[in-house]
Amino acid sequence: MKDYEKLINDVEFWAEERKLNTATTSSKQMLKLQEEVGELAQAYLKGYPDKFTDSIGDIQVVLIILCMQQGVNYHKCLEDAHNVIKERRGKLVAGSYIKESDANN
Repeated sequence: MKDYEKLINDVEFWAEERKLNTATTSSKQMLKLQEEVGELAQAYLKGYPDKFTDSIGDIQVVLIILCMQQGVNYHKCLEDAHNVIKERRGKLVAGSYIKESDANN
């Protein structure tokens, strides 16, 4: 299996070859993201494991291209999100993670 950094770079290269990174608007990419999330939900609800994993990958590809179009670093987005959650405390309630700060309010 390829390393994650290499995969991201390969997706970026693929998008650049097709000039997807130079789109003047990201509205089509946003629609594509919604489509892929819908396919993920459908795969989950209908119990299609192959379609589920395919949708996860497709969502990441769309997000990488969206970041390119918006001039945002995909790696930094993921790192920033991790930095926010890494020290987060909470508990699982009925299948949902409740942040400690939300549970106290």
